[in-house]
Order: sequence, then C-alpha cells, then structure tokens
Amino acid sequence: MKAKAVFSKDFAIGEAGARLYGSFLEHGGRAVYGGVYEPDHPNADSQGLRRDVMDLVKELQVSAVRYPGGNFVSAYDWRDSIGPKEKRPVRTELAWLSLETNQFGLDEFMDWCKKTGTEPMITVNLATRGIQEARDIVEYCNFPAETDLSREREKNGHKEPYGVKLWCLGNEMDGEWQMGQKTAEDYGEIAKQAAKAMRAVDPDIELVACYNTCLGMENHTDWGDRVLERCYDYIDYISLHKYCANEEKNTGDFLASTLDMEKYIEAAIASCDRAKALAHSQKTLYLSFDEWNVWYHSLEQDAHREKWLKGPAVLEDIYNVEDAVVVGLNLILLLRHADRVRIGCLAQLVNVIAPIFTRNGGEAIRQTIFYPFLQASRYGRGTVLRGILESPSYESRYGQTNYLDATAVYNEEKEELTVFAVNRSQEEEMELECSLRDFAFLELVEHLGLHHPNRYAENTLEHPDTCLPISETGTSLEEGVLRAKLAPLSWNVIRIRVPSEKK
Repeated sequence: MKAKAVFSKDFAIGEAGARLYGSFLEHGGRAVYGGVYEPDHPNADSQGLRRDVMDLVKELQVSAVRYPGGNFVSAYDWRDSIGPKEKRPVRTELAWLSLETNQFGLDEFMDWCKKTGTEPMITVNLATRGIQEARDIVEYCNFPAETDLSREREKNGHKEPYGVKLWCLGNEMDGEWQMGQKTAEDYGEIAKQAAKAMRAVDPDIELVACYNTCLGMENHTDWGDRVLERCYDYIDYISLHKYCANEEKNTGDFLASTLDMEKYIEAAIASCDRAKALAHSQKTLYLSFDEWNVWYHSLEQDAHREKWLKGPAVLEDIYNVEDAVVVGLNLILLLRHADRVRIGCLAQLVNVIAPIFTRNGGEAIRQTIFYPFLQASRYGRGTVLRGILESPSYESRYGQTNYLDATAVYNEEKEELTVFAVNRSQEEEMELECSLRDFAFLELVEHLGLHHPNRYAENTLEHPDTCLPISETGTSLEEGVLRAKLAPLSWNVIRIRVPSEKK
C-alpha cells in the first residue's frame, strides 16, 4: 500500500503549546489513593506522595492537570479537604459510590503540582454548591492580602498565593448522571454570575465553561448553543469530553472513531462562532478538550463493583496496542485543530483509565498509551503544519476512512520537524512518501514505531515491557522527500533536524 503527504512551512494551522498535553486527576478509584498519594508506600515522600509516579509524570512532561473532577466535583465541598488531616471528614462519595477520606486535598494537590512541574486546573462545584463557593476557593488560592481565607491558607502552610490561572465552571452539567444537572438556561446564568464573582477576586484567571458532553446526545444537541448565548463574553474556553471505545470488537471502526471526534470539534467551533456573531463580540472562544481517551475495558467488571470502599479498584483499563494507536490518532486530531483547541487533558493520569498504572505498595508501570502521549508531548510543541494527504481508504461506520492519518509540527527554535503518522491498515505495510521540499536543509534523526504482532498485547505489572517503541529501519530523506515504511496498525514518530544552514 502506498500513501503520500505534503507539508509546507508556509501553511500553518496554529501553535501547539504546552497546555495541549495536560491530564486529569479525579477522586475516583485509585487515581489519588494508591495512585499519586500513598503514605505507606516505600517510595513515598514526607507528604505521602509517590515519587515513582511523580517521576513518570515528569517524564511525560504533563503541562496541566485538571482536578478534582470530573463527576466527583458535583457533590464536593473543597473545605473538607483543607486544614489538619485528623479533622477532615470522611464523606460518602456519590459519583463513584465510594468513601472519600479527604486525606489528599487542595493544598496537597498544589504541592504535588509544584513537585511535578504541572499547572493546576481547578474545577469548581456549580452543581450542589454555587457562586459563593466558587469565589471563595479563588480567594483561598489566589488572594495575597489579609483576608480570612488568605490567612487560612497561610495557617495551612502556604503564605504565598498559588496563582491558579485555569478554572473550570463545573463538570458535564448537561448530563443526567451529574449531581445537580442543569438546564442550559440555568447553567448559562450561574456560569455567568460565577465568572463575574471569581474575576472580581482575581481578574487574571481564565475560565472554562461546560459545553455538550458529546455530539448527538438525545435532547442535548443545542444545549451548548443556549449556554453560550448567556455567558459568551464571560468565559475563555468551552469544555469538550469524548471517549473512544471498541466494545463491539471492530478494529476498523475503532480506528475510525476519531472521525466522529473531529465532527464534535468542528460542531463546537461552529457553535462558538455563532455565539460570537450573536453577541457582536470581538473575542474568539477556544476549546478545552479536557477529557479524552480510550475507555471501555473496565465497564463490565465495574458494573459489579462493591460500593462504599476507600480507594476501590474501578475504571482500571489495561491498554493494548490498538488502544495506543487510537490515542495516537486522537493526538494527531488535536494537533490538526491547534488553532482552536488550546487545552487538552488525557483522562486520566494514574490507574483510572490512565497511562500510568500502579500496584498498591509496589511498582508503577507505563501502559501502552503512555508512549504516544510521551512522544507528542516531547516533540509536538511548535507550529502545526497543514498537510495534504493522499491515501487508500476503507468504509467504516463513520464514513470513508483513510488508512493514513498524519500531521507535522515544526519547532523553529529547536530546529526540529516531527512527522506523526498512523497506518490504520490491520494487514498491510504502508509505503509513505512525504514531501518536505519547503525546508532547505533536512537531516533524519530517527523513526520510532509502536506496533506488535498481537494487537491485543498489553504492558502489565508482571510484563511491563511487552510493547515499547522501536527504531524503524529503511527510512530515508533525500532532496526534501521523506520515504518510510509504516508497519500495519502502527503509531509512528519521525524526527528530522532542520538546521538554519547547511554544515
């Protein structure tokens, strides 16, 4: 099979910044307890934070982490999580039907962010709490002067303000599964009023409002439009959430599911631009795709889980090679829309549908999906180039689907060009010819591929290195033309040095 691609530095889509490579940490399952926080672990630091997990987060170069939810936040009181740990209450946690001890809370999360070099992205409870709680948490986190809340922060060991910039105005408020579900009119109004109150405390914060949770939800198709009619000029981003799944064991459709995700993004952009026109606004609204991943492996076992446990093992998907390829396709898609998608959060970070998986009291491993995210985070920061792709295709439930999907990112400062490519074919190797003739001097650095003879191969606690990126051979670069062979069902990263002058 043969395919072609053309990338020109004169045709840029937009800048892919660090925030595109964020993640998500929710108080559910073992994401926090047994994930980032385990005081009895032999590798825990003085605060009970697992050093091995922090090392993997730093390896991923995770830019921002959305916290504390997720569905969890809609029945959550942030005040339960601050102050002396022995005085913090144990609560029934209504999203995941477990017990929340509040031993890891707001201040611990801020310390964890500092240690891992990530930016905090805080979600406020606009479901069962409201405007006052939202402005109070901003004051606690960001206000420098002598108020009761800033003094309370100082008493809890943090004299200097945290300076949190990113704030989410609730979570999935259109969903019937949500505590405090709201109509578009009610949510649009409370988002507007909360934004006013929060910005009165700190005018420099950036706000993310809920949008339709996923495209085509029954009775919710215009929910986001009606929200934006009420709060457009008070927010900076809208929040998009979508997961890919292969419950029907149809790999072709699974690999094509990003086409549906792309329709979702394009519909959201159109909705934002419609609201901009109606508001006669000069401001362009951007997208925060702050929950995305593959999620389906754990659904059956979670249907029979025991309730009211502390840190139960739920939503623990063990990922295989085809899952990693789909994660790579999602990354390509987000990059292709970097002009409007400015924030991305792989959901989640540890144990709960996550690239990092741990054993309580034991080791932490890299799941298969760890590697596409790692490579995109390392090499996918810069100017995304608009590509022209020519590829054979196949018919999927989402329409005609190219076997090749690819994008390229040019980092002029680092003198690097990276091509990210996926071969969706399950049987055939792909011969890729990629024209890069706009660049004067090119030097091939490496071609890394992720694939395996068994598409269901996994990295597990017992066998953590089953699926690793490998160096591909036979890749060449001559006179501005890159030629590479892409293995069947593979994620590929081709790195090229672009020096300013020929040596």
